[in-house]
Amino acid sequence: MTTTTEELRLAAEFAPATQDDWRKLVDGVLKGAPFEKLVGKTYDGIRIDPIYSRARGATPIAGRAAAAPWQIMQRIDHPDAAAANAQSLHDLENGASGLTLVFAGANGAHGFGLDPSAQAVEKILDGVFLDAGIALELEIGPQSRMAAIHVAELVKRKGLSAAACNIRFGLDPLGACAAWGSSPYAWAEIAPEVTSAVQGLAAMGFRGPFIAADGRVVHDAGGSEVQELAFSLATGVAYLRALEQAGIALDAAQGMIYARLAADADQFLTLAKFRAMRLLWARIEQACGLAPKPLFIAAETSWRMLTQRDAFVNMLRATMATFSAGLGGANAITVLPHTLARGLPDPFARRVARNTQLVLLEESNLAKVSDPAAGSGGIEALTRELCEAAWALFQETEKAGGLFAALEQNIIQRKVAATRAAREANIAKRRDVLTGASEFPNLSEADIAVLDARPVVLPPYGETKHKFDALAPMRLAESFEALRDKSDAILNKAGKRPQVFLANLGTAADFTARATFAKSFFEAGGIEAIDSEGFADAAALAAAFEASSAPIACICSSDKTYAAHAVAVAQALKAAGARHIYLAGRPGEQEPVLRGAGVGDFIFAGGDALATLRDAYARMERA
Repeated sequence: MTTTTEELRLAAEFAPATQDDWRKLVDGVLKGAPFEKLVGKTYDGIRIDPIYSRARGATPIAGRAAAAPWQIMQRIDHPDAAAANAQSLHDLENGASGLTLVFAGANGAHGFGLDPSAQAVEKILDGVFLDAGIALELEIGPQSRMAAIHVAELVKRKGLSAAACNIRFGLDPLGACAAWGSSPYAWAEIAPEVTSAVQGLAAMGFRGPFIAADGRVVHDAGGSEVQELAFSLATGVAYLRALEQAGIALDAAQGMIYARLAADADQFLTLAKFRAMRLLWARIEQACGLAPKPLFIAAETSWRMLTQRDAFVNMLRATMATFSAGLGGANAITVLPHTLARGLPDPFARRVARNTQLVLLEESNLAKVSDPAAGSGGIEALTRELCEAAWALFQETEKAGGLFAALEQNIIQRKVAATRAAREANIAKRRDVLTGASEFPNLSEADIAVLDARPVVLPPYGETKHKFDALAPMRLAESFEALRDKSDAILNKAGKRPQVFLANLGTAADFTARATFAKSFFEAGGIEAIDSEGFADAAALAAAFEASSAPIACICSSDKTYAAHAVAVAQALKAAGARHIYLAGRPGEQEPVLRGAGVGDFIFAGGDALATLRDAYARMERA
């Protein structure tokens, strides 16, 4: 089949469209509503317009080489060394190109993690050919810091060339201090210890990088993209200064530091964040008089976005996060298994995590183009604004005396806490949707299989002398999951969940939309919605409510039907013994009359669902 020039020029047959033309069409759809309704805002206040012009003259950001795949890292965190070894070998045989060794006590351990002893390290890596192009990344904490030395000594003991081994050692005491909210030592004491470890590893012949500037600490605590970038930047600069003060030339220190960022399901923000990190670090290098070199950036899919409920949706979140980090230029990606929030993942969850990357690389060919977002008006604008805002926040940290001093003054923590509070408020109101948790819950979901393992117990680390607010990790779904747990406990004890009767008025056309909304609303908190056929007669509806044995009811219908029948129905439900009556929708001018008839609360999009659900439990418990 041949294609003619005329066939390729179909677009030429259409009149050119301008942004003004588009705006006129949009204004017609808005029908007088303000255009700002279409403008989004990030948690950093960055404006996201509905449409952008092409970014002219943009050049790709230097990062991962063109057509070079990122490293497919697989998380290894089983507390039993033999099991961890079996996982490592299986993952490498089935598509992983690297292993992320998560030791107990590390920021990303989340309750489990590897035994950091020399014997365990040797067992974990038994049969792994460390000089055969396999990448290793270590996640360690102060209590497990010796694991890095044990890995290095193992390489030497096996007679391998340290330079031939691709190992990122992951030293990051600043990240641990931030997550713990304390430290036995001042930064002036910590810095020489870190640089001494780096010098020792470099003297053994390892290429590094050795130190991680880990932004996940801020991300996991609920922080914003700008806060994560600024924290990573400040961490990297603190380590860069420490290396220089230890006598290491800046051009050598330059390659000893790498970044670790979280990737979440927000495609555009994640993509722009990874691009921004490269530009920001290049600015640091230029300020140091160095020729910029592409920063190595390791990505890990977001812990805070994982849900315990409807955990299979986590697969979709991880796919989008991997997609975004890959297109953003990440050099290595670790996908957290979809069941990690429930416990130690089983082989199926681990396989899905690994195959998420394999499919995107081998079938979707995502790595074939270098920086594919270059020139995209929206992504370029977002990247630029993230850079500007993160640089300003980084400068604020520097004015405070550097990262450790800023932590001691709680400068960073206050900003992260404010963002976290804003997130929690939006989650409570379901403006930020968590599918399977705050929206579209499944009360009949099957239980998730996880492994039974005893976590490694590590000895305490030093006496706390420096204490400040901790950047403690969180998950966005925790508040709704707590209500689901409460529902499960009631089910186990009483044989049934707490229930709400959906008092559907009129025909299906009248009540279906709001009944569907109400069902999702209540079941997000574990309160089972008992559906009903539409009723035109208040007495018949009240009888159906009484027969249901539900303690509370929610009236569902259209505004027109409410005007004609809601008062009578509310009175009938109250007389039938309803402890509390809800109405789906905003009441408008009818609110005083409806409340007088017995309606206690109104549920609608944008209302505080979490507060309403907690109150519903309290009302049912008081009976």
